[in-house]
Amino acid sequence: MTDVKAMLAEESAHEARDLHRGLKDRHIQMIALGGAIGVGLFLGAGRAISVAGPGLLLSYAVGGLIIFFIMRALGELLLYRPVAGSFASYAEEFIGPFAGFATGWSYWFTWVTIGMAEITAVAVYVNYWFPDVPQWIPALVTLAVLYSANRISVALFGELEFWFALIKVVTIVGMILVGLAIICFDITPLGKTASFSNLWSHGGFMPFGILGVVMTLQIVMFAYQGVELIGVTAGEAQNPERVLPSATNSIIWRILAFYVGALVIMMALVPWSELRPGVSPFVFVFERIGIPGAAGLINFVVITAAASSCNSGIFSTGRMLYTLAQFRQAPKALGRVNRHHLPANAITLSTLVMSIGVVLNYLVPEQVFVWVTSISLIGALWTWTIIVLAHLGYRRAVAAGTVKAVSFRMPGAPYMNWVVVAFMVAVCGLLALDPSTRVALYVAPVWFALLGIGYRLCANDNGAAAPKAVPVRLQPESES
Repeated sequence: MTDVKAMLAEESAHEARDLHRGLKDRHIQMIALGGAIGVGLFLGAGRAISVAGPGLLLSYAVGGLIIFFIMRALGELLLYRPVAGSFASYAEEFIGPFAGFATGWSYWFTWVTIGMAEITAVAVYVNYWFPDVPQWIPALVTLAVLYSANRISVALFGELEFWFALIKVVTIVGMILVGLAIICFDITPLGKTASFSNLWSHGGFMPFGILGVVMTLQIVMFAYQGVELIGVTAGEAQNPERVLPSATNSIIWRILAFYVGALVIMMALVPWSELRPGVSPFVFVFERIGIPGAAGLINFVVITAAASSCNSGIFSTGRMLYTLAQFRQAPKALGRVNRHHLPANAITLSTLVMSIGVVLNYLVPEQVFVWVTSISLIGALWTWTIIVLAHLGYRRAVAAGTVKAVSFRMPGAPYMNWVVVAFMVAVCGLLALDPSTRVALYVAPVWFALLGIGYRLCANDNGAAAPKAVPVRLQPESES
């Protein structure tokens, strides 16, 4: 087994040689923001509102607070060692080898399934204009276009994601401003009925009680998936010591403002009881406003939002497979980069697996979205839990004097770490209460059983029994 310091130096050396730091400050800021503003808000909010009514705002606030602590824990780890392997690497260093292996592969699995959800959302939105087009066709076209962009350069990915995210941000801000104008000045057909009183006058603020609010937590946490994407960008960020703390601090407040702000305005413009599951609340509200072409414009925006999140998924899954391959935890070919310094083989494999979503859109177009979003949440809950547990290990190592401390620290540690873990377990339990999301709990044991088998095979292939509790990686390849 290699010494842990030698392992860490080797990981950094591989990334310095293979990957290109082509992501600028504005790219990182928008990737961090755009990755978490996707189909969960633009499409999933309709279903969540039908379950909790305006009480959904409480669910988003509680979920946002939990995400804040997760992001601060991740930010502290990123400043300690900014690498593309991110939380998978920290899991292996501060928890153990299997934790690193399982986290890397689970995060890959999470974003593969998110990618399936996003191309499904694109297909649903395209049906707004072309109801006769089979759902699988726009899903396939979207995946092919995004795959091509990710194969060209990391800078092109950054630019594409920057503009995708900017469109989302401008649209949400514009919707909030237009909504405020309608509410305050009684303009457009909605002006006579639009009022903040709609938040409590149709059955109360929590028409389904606190249980309704609690039951939307899994929907809300799915919507927040992607905030941790900033960790995967660390290996290709320019000036990570300056950029990463700024992006980590600002992302959660921006997301809360966009999510909560947008939902408040939507439910003030139109009574929550008129919003329907499966229909984008944004498109519905702008249809009701009556501005010519507004609903079509919003539909275009939500298509870009879904494409943006899928774009991030292709990027992140490729980098995670690259890192796993460096340490013989994935096939060696996935650890190679092309002449553009991109892990092309890893990107290709991830996209091929995402194409299962195209098949599902052909076979079960009505069920595919709920299925894949629920399954992806299991991987996200695992990843977030691992981040705060790895952070606990890091703090213990700092106290022991074996690793350096950084100035950017998570508040409330170690107590808030355990609060976050308890919250993740509770959300996982909520999946069992809804028949439509229970499929995730059927898939999870199979997935982790496969991980256990895969880990044992990797350990045997490397000529050693699986390590027990020594937080080191397997010897990486000298060439990728």
